[in-house]
Amino acid sequence: MKKSIFLLVLLAAAAATGFTYWAGEPITSAGEPIEFTIPPGSSVGMAAQQIAKAGVPVNPFLLSMLARLTQQASKIKAGAYELKPGTPPRALIGQMVRGEFAQESLTIIEGWTFRQMRQALAASKSLKHDTAELSDKDLMAKISTEYKSPEGLFFPDTYLFAKGSSDLHIYKQAHALLLNRLTAAWSKRDASLPYKTPYEALIMASIVEKETGQKSERAMIAAVFVNRLRQGMLLQTDPTVIYGMGESFNGNIRKKDLETDTPYNTYVRTGLPPTPIALAGVESLAAALGPAKSNALYFVARGNGTSKFSDNLNDHNKAVNQYQR
Repeated sequence: MKKSIFLLVLLAAAAATGFTYWAGEPITSAGEPIEFTIPPGSSVGMAAQQIAKAGVPVNPFLLSMLARLTQQASKIKAGAYELKPGTPPRALIGQMVRGEFAQESLTIIEGWTFRQMRQALAASKSLKHDTAELSDKDLMAKISTEYKSPEGLFFPDTYLFAKGSSDLHIYKQAHALLLNRLTAAWSKRDASLPYKTPYEALIMASIVEKETGQKSERAMIAAVFVNRLRQGMLLQTDPTVIYGMGESFNGNIRKKDLETDTPYNTYVRTGLPPTPIALAGVESLAAALGPAKSNALYFVARGNGTSKFSDNLNDHNKAVNQYQR
């Protein structure tokens, strides 16, 4: 009798040792990460079965037992996960308890219009498309009570999110970051700048963003437009005309287009256009609110990606003849 009890104790100890060893050993040591999803309302047993069904080579009974023995069974969070090579069962349980969901990323590009941003989010297979049926106006109503037009009101950046997140979360995050960046830049502005509101500075930043891809020239481009605003001159910037043309723009601006009156045609209307024309990055915001100290009123492309700046029309015409005619 005593020998039998001793054997049972040895077997139990061996089983416990083996279970502890199993809990700390990698489920997979090589290969690609394995994605799996725990549906809302799943018990620990259902979760373990779902993990095994997704292709994770783990015993679901042992995995659910481990969760119960460590008192984690009721703490597992529903969501999309990714098992990386080298992850042991114990760490997998911890990952699900902490809600460390599979991370995806989406990059919003400087200079995009809001239409392009919506297309990028709509094309993401990792997002839940809660805003797909909303108009731009209705979408903006869910994001802000202050702004009606969405153009330019989102910060271009790379955003990380849990797979299956709502696309509305990305819109809200990008909008909040834009407001933070704009507020920070506005607080450091020169008080003599001809902007009444941060929104006007954002409009200018969007124009600078579209006028040049040269980081080193943005402050000078902003200086030209700020000087023109101060003198009541027309801004005469092609990107605003193109934006006002919408989908009718085919790659060329004709004289007729420059003479056609739209709210965005800065060849016929003074001042800033009514909204931004694109997503402005941090450098364009900085340029709009900290333009170069210059008397320049004109610039023309040299053809090598840089511009020639001039203080008067006579010098500008010479530059046009030199670089474009």
